[in-house]
Amino acid sequence: MQATAIDLRPLDQSHLESALALSRQAGWPHRLEEWQMLLELSNGLVAIENDKVVATIFVTPYGDEVATINMVIVDESMRGRGIGRRIMQAALDIVGQRECRLVATADGLPLYESLGFRKTGTIVQHQGTLAACTAPEAVEWATEADLDEIAALDRIAYRADRAQLIKALFQAGRLAVQREAGVIHGYAAWRPFGRGELCGPVIAETTRAAQDLLAFLFSARPGVFMRVDTGTETGLAPFLLDHGLAHVGGGISMRRSPATSSSVSSVHTFALASQALG
Repeated sequence: MQATAIDLRPLDQSHLESALALSRQAGWPHRLEEWQMLLELSNGLVAIENDKVVATIFVTPYGDEVATINMVIVDESMRGRGIGRRIMQAALDIVGQRECRLVATADGLPLYESLGFRKTGTIVQHQGTLAACTAPEAVEWATEADLDEIAALDRIAYRADRAQLIKALFQAGRLAVQREAGVIHGYAAWRPFGRGELCGPVIAETTRAAQDLLAFLFSARPGVFMRVDTGTETGLAPFLLDHGLAHVGGGISMRRSPATSSSVSSVHTFALASQALG
């Protein structure tokens, strides 16, 4: 049987319900609200066959420096027809000269490697029902007046401008900050996500500081189903396990056209905003 034509079109509001159905088919926990946030922050594409959405992808730009590629899903009945490669190549055209980052599944790894992506680390997903936790005194809730300072700190750690993401996270949930002598030295975000809630990103100077930020957020949400995505190198795993968040999977962090800067940052990323958003 001859295959019908596949069209690539910009992903817009009218495609979100179909996109949500694809993510559920893939076993991903994203709600319509997560798709909506990604649409507002990103440039998306869908593959259409016979008026049906059969694949999705987002490019989330962070200024002129970096973009993430995410929500790469091909309908399971359509795999093996080259749709994933075609939609990835179209997404890379949107990325342009930016450094490109993504978190890959094992299934997607061969395609991404063939397109020039290289592994930079391993992301571990922790989730579970939070145990009771005491809030540390060194952390407080952020206000809207703190967002510019938070964005400046985040840029040091992430090496790109994520001010729009930080504003979206503030609107969707709450941010906490570590402040000393009136200066913010670290921050963490909390918001509803998937089956429950998510903490991330967490940007801090040390592992202990990151633990304090998470403990503050955890103390406000005892008994909820919480998720944290972190790198294996951060040292957060024992802390997360102690607070009821089991290791349930993860992904492979990858980068295309790696950054050339070798400068040492004063703050570091201890948890992701999500595997999609970095």
